[in-house]
Amino acid sequence: MSLTPILEETLIKRSQQKKRTSPLNYKERVFVLTKSKLTYYELRSEKRFRKGSVDLNRIKCVEIVRNSTTIIPCQNKYPFQVVHDSTTLYIFAPSNESRSVWVQSIKEEIRDNAQIAAKFHPQFWQEGEWLCCGQVDKLAPGCESYNLFGDVSRKPLPPVPGDETTVRRPPPPPPPTEETTQTEAGSREEVVISLYDFQGSEPHDLSLKTGEEYVILEKSDLNWYKARNKLGEEGYIPSNYVTEKKSDTLEQFVWFCKNVNRNKAEEQLRKEGKDGGFMVRVSSTGTYTVSLFTKSTGDGSVRHYQIKETQTPTKQFYLAEKYVFSSIPELIEYHNYNAAGLVCRLRHAVGDQRREVPTTAGFSYDKWEINPSELTFMKEVGSGQFGVVRLGKWRAQHKVAIKTIREGAMSEDDFIEEAKIMTNLSHHNLVQLYGVCTQQKPIYLVTEFMELGCLLNYLRQRRESLTSLDLLSICHDVSLGMTHLEQRSFIHRDLAARNCLVNSSLVVKVADFGMARYVLDDQYTSSSGAKFPVKWSPPEVFNFCRYSSKSDVWSFGVLMWEVFTRGKMPFEHNANHEVVMMVTQGHRLYRPKKTSPHIYGIMQMCWKERSDERPTFSQISVMIAEELEADGSA
Repeated sequence: MSLTPILEETLIKRSQQKKRTSPLNYKERVFVLTKSKLTYYELRSEKRFRKGSVDLNRIKCVEIVRNSTTIIPCQNKYPFQVVHDSTTLYIFAPSNESRSVWVQSIKEEIRDNAQIAAKFHPQFWQEGEWLCCGQVDKLAPGCESYNLFGDVSRKPLPPVPGDETTVRRPPPPPPPTEETTQTEAGSREEVVISLYDFQGSEPHDLSLKTGEEYVILEKSDLNWYKARNKLGEEGYIPSNYVTEKKSDTLEQFVWFCKNVNRNKAEEQLRKEGKDGGFMVRVSSTGTYTVSLFTKSTGDGSVRHYQIKETQTPTKQFYLAEKYVFSSIPELIEYHNYNAAGLVCRLRHAVGDQRREVPTTAGFSYDKWEINPSELTFMKEVGSGQFGVVRLGKWRAQHKVAIKTIREGAMSEDDFIEEAKIMTNLSHHNLVQLYGVCTQQKPIYLVTEFMELGCLLNYLRQRRESLTSLDLLSICHDVSLGMTHLEQRSFIHRDLAARNCLVNSSLVVKVADFGMARYVLDDQYTSSSGAKFPVKWSPPEVFNFCRYSSKSDVWSFGVLMWEVFTRGKMPFEHNANHEVVMMVTQGHRLYRPKKTSPHIYGIMQMCWKERSDERPTFSQISVMIAEELEADGSA
């Protein structure tokens, strides 16, 4: 009787032994609840392998985990906890409904247990402390009263990070009538506008046409939404191709150039050369700024006007105090026809010349295993530590880079386990992994193709033509990509100029993130046997092989040095063992020529001996943006 399943579902389990440093610590497991046990299995080739089991009579507490700040690096965003003995088992359900069923079902089975917790911790144990109360003892008593019979998951909860628009489960009975349900569903309907064309590659995809409206039906995946078009057709669309339909949504306007800094704005407006040419951008302080080109000063100049907000309860916007508007688009439309305090009218909208159709996380929803017969191999464009890289095409239309992994170069099984997670990492400044071919040898990695190749070669080939501003913009691109990885608790481990790539629009993107874990050769082997890129590594990696986002920050400081020396080798006259000794004794790389004290100061902050004294990538990207905004000079 006790072996009869009460519940059975594929959920995700967080590793209990490791720190939360990587999505690899989150494993899909088949959970089975019976009258006596909670058991979880690994599923391989349709066969189950038992990985663990908890006797129900040992469980002290089961409850949801309240979470409003922590980024969860797996597709299931609804955590709950099972506390037994001195262990907390964290499990992630695919929906609020699923989580509630599991919590209530286990509570029902343990209600007569002899040892039930009086208090519990409502938030995660993470990075050596309880996030709810700050206690650093893992076995510290709970900080909130535990109710064995209540269902906390039915109370209003803070939004799930990355999933803020998901509709929460309504309160318990009385159940709504059919008419009420339809009315509520209609009021919650979210309409988006497509910013780009998208041609669906799989039957379950929905194609997009620029400017058309779509209704969002489901947001269970961060990168792919289920949507319906005006013809009633349904399917999956890339989330970064659409924007919410609102009268003040700026992304839909050609004049909105979100990622253009002050100097890039001036460069583009002067290149356009039209009197009254303008764009709206986000400044380093986070405020909206109108950049306007005028010929009234002879050869032409660019003026920058900050869009200000009123302090009244209803937010309003203005450039000149006498002319106030309820939205930025209304403000822009008015100044199209009236200078009203500006040097001239906003006559010609100038778009972001670097704006390009974004990459998608994989070619289609939940597609990361690619059929090698769909790949066309073209010319060889390089080689790395894993093997040869070729330009190719997928289904004869999508240009891609195909990395052939030579046998013995990589711990393939470990990599394949995490490939799906890496495919889901999608950002403007990360080289997109589209998918892998693992059903044959050698295996292939299919990634975004970057036309201008490796950043290190790019710096060396254009050494004389790159200005200080160009170099600072390169560092800013990298910092934005690394901020995205940092926010998702993903560690690069091998950040350097050689592992960044440049595309035809001169956008720099971080590549090969996380790949250093799978290296099997001895390219970076130190005297202690640990694998790491010595000249880019901080003391805690030398001494303890302790990796974190803060060890990546140190590497970023070295990358900045590579950029501002236009591709020189760090510690070029010293062997690896000498570098270890020098850095341990406090020696740091010198200040490159023509590098301002402010920029070198950022590098030095990255090289603080104590990792907790180094800035985060988010802070670094703001500091670099402020330098770019200041006057364009480094």
